[in-house]
Amino acid sequence: MLKRPASPADLPKSVPIFPLSGALLLPFSHRPLNVFEPRYVDMVDAALRGDRLIGLIQPEDTSEESPRGRDPLQAIGCLGRITHFEESGEGRYFIILEGVTRFRLAHELTVMTPYRQGVVDAAEYAFDFTRDFGEDEVDRERFVKLMRDYAEFANIELNFEEIERTGTADLVNFCCMVGPYGPADKQVLLEAPTLEQRAETLIAMTEYEMARGTGGGAAPLN
Repeated sequence: MLKRPASPADLPKSVPIFPLSGALLLPFSHRPLNVFEPRYVDMVDAALRGDRLIGLIQPEDTSEESPRGRDPLQAIGCLGRITHFEESGEGRYFIILEGVTRFRLAHELTVMTPYRQGVVDAAEYAFDFTRDFGEDEVDRERFVKLMRDYAEFANIELNFEEIERTGTADLVNFCCMVGPYGPADKQVLLEAPTLEQRAETLIAMTEYEMARGTGGGAAPLN
């Protein structure tokens, strides 16, 4: 099996692009995806034949989950590596993408494939390749307290034994991915320059939601 890229220099010149509104992927986190549109089944086929990398990125217009054509895309996405796949036999895939690094979409390519492809630049995100980078700057105690407060607010169950065993970077990124926030907020979380800023942004979003008195909708963290 091909090794996970360890630096921006290990990335290919171009990658398949998967525009998907509301889907947040962060480095070392895992996102399950059901793939059934023929264009994206072809994309997964090609990725599995190659380096297993797919660039997940949000479209600017979030009225469609995955627009056709060459609708404008956000500037920043996250490169994912297929670490697991199941083929249903009905032209569908279930895949799990593991986040590798955020990237800036340098430009799209003119291609004949039914899926989009682009040149990506991850030079400014070289630290994304290190799992625990920036953990020491995060106020973990404050972050976990917020999780407790939100769990009570939203009436969800948390497995705090598992939380204690989870590294700070993985914990922050997981909470960002499962949080009940829309595409614009998830793009803000993706683009937060550092892990500390991502944690503080999520804290601010969650405190605002609780202050408004609207909650629920987050997946149980267990």
